[in-house]
Amino acid sequence: MIILFHPRATKPRNSRLPLAVLALAAVLEGKVDYEIVDGNAEDNATQRILDLISTHNVELLGVSAMPGPQMVAAMETSREIRRLRPEVPICWGGYFPSIYPDAALNARYVDYVVRGQGEDTLLELLDALRGNRELDTIKGLLYKDMFGLRRDNGERPMKGPDEFPWSPFHRLPVEKYLRPSFFGKRTAVHHASIGCPFNCSFCGVHAAYGNKEKFESPERTVAILTHLVKNYGADSVQFYDMNFFLREDKARELCDGMAHLNLRWWCEARVDIMSRYSDETWASIKRAGCAMIFFGAESGSDWVLEEMQKGITTAQTLEIARRTRQFGIIPEFSFVIGNPNDPDRDTHETLRFIRKIKRINPDSEIIIQHYTPTPQPHQAGDGMYGNIEVPFPDTPAGWATEEWMNFTLRIDTNAPWLKRKTKLLIDNFETVVASRWPTVQDIRAPRWSRIFLQVLSAWRYTLHLYRFPFELHLANQFIALRRPKRESL
Repeated sequence: MIILFHPRATKPRNSRLPLAVLALAAVLEGKVDYEIVDGNAEDNATQRILDLISTHNVELLGVSAMPGPQMVAAMETSREIRRLRPEVPICWGGYFPSIYPDAALNARYVDYVVRGQGEDTLLELLDALRGNRELDTIKGLLYKDMFGLRRDNGERPMKGPDEFPWSPFHRLPVEKYLRPSFFGKRTAVHHASIGCPFNCSFCGVHAAYGNKEKFESPERTVAILTHLVKNYGADSVQFYDMNFFLREDKARELCDGMAHLNLRWWCEARVDIMSRYSDETWASIKRAGCAMIFFGAESGSDWVLEEMQKGITTAQTLEIARRTRQFGIIPEFSFVIGNPNDPDRDTHETLRFIRKIKRINPDSEIIIQHYTPTPQPHQAGDGMYGNIEVPFPDTPAGWATEEWMNFTLRIDTNAPWLKRKTKLLIDNFETVVASRWPTVQDIRAPRWSRIFLQVLSAWRYTLHLYRFPFELHLANQFIALRRPKRESL
């Protein structure tokens, strides 16, 4: 038996379908006996794994880990399994080991690391564990040899979603994962692509999954959504793709194909690409049920966007603000503030730019994060930006400390280039804006709480007074509105 472990990543009320392990399960289905253990659904996932090991011949424990809380849960369970059942091989895959492979492999409880797309690598690793092939022939695999030396077999070329079978939804109680959200009463999730063709300097996606994006065919996407609607009653969906719309013709084809499903949905998209879409395509997207689109606006300064290698302009972001208002779609703009080369200038220009966006489209949702570097391809574990070097932790335990957890979640990065005064300005501005325009995504917040925060913060926003917003901190603690960037906490 193979155990596919999805460590706990969020509160149970926020849990969604564990797409990462479902993708692996798809290639095992009908070939290998396996069990999915989802930490978001199990009261004690570690004990569940131990019970399976006690009653089955477990060939491999496969662990999927994102940076942050899920990595901590992966670390704790893996360490306990290694202590109690040291004969079971443990393999880590997913975003964390893909961008920090050395840190993952340095853990004594990790035997193998899969970098990037894992479906074929997993199947080949199973062949090797059964003595049918050599470990050094498996692309995408890192491991420690018999002498304890690190071995890296190189990157595996990515395949598109259409080259793999559907997720075996029947192996999970899907109904329990279709939870209420702003978009509907039964919200599903789906991933229709892998990879990213862009090279933003602060992002690790292209380092983990390559610089090409391979898409699922519109026909398959519609078929899977239809399956979720008809068999499980899904009425909404969140697409987890980094860039849901890359080609206008494919966007039209997909939206026209899914319009009859009457789904409300959310996705991520590029500012530059969608700013060039025709009104007809925007109308098609709206008819298909699109309610909100996440855009990485990143900065209000064109010089910063150029240094980030973002490939967009501030004028294009403003155009998106206008177009989304025109078609009744809520834009969710994310900003990464505190560029190391000139954080003070970047901060002030970006805060002014956010105010301009709000004038154009008051419904715009604003997400503000501190700049945090990630390893770029072919770097040896350190994050580099200009003359700034960040020595990342070299073990999962190092990443699990409060300092690096805050860094990972962009809550309190303690960036050496960011003055305390500038950091406070960013944080206080975020508090004022989030109070002046409370997110519509918190479906639990009563109407009076939004009105109270709006009234309490209006004078500060109008007068540009962001310092010492004690009353807003107190009000937010009392009301506890959802913060999109901290949803996983």
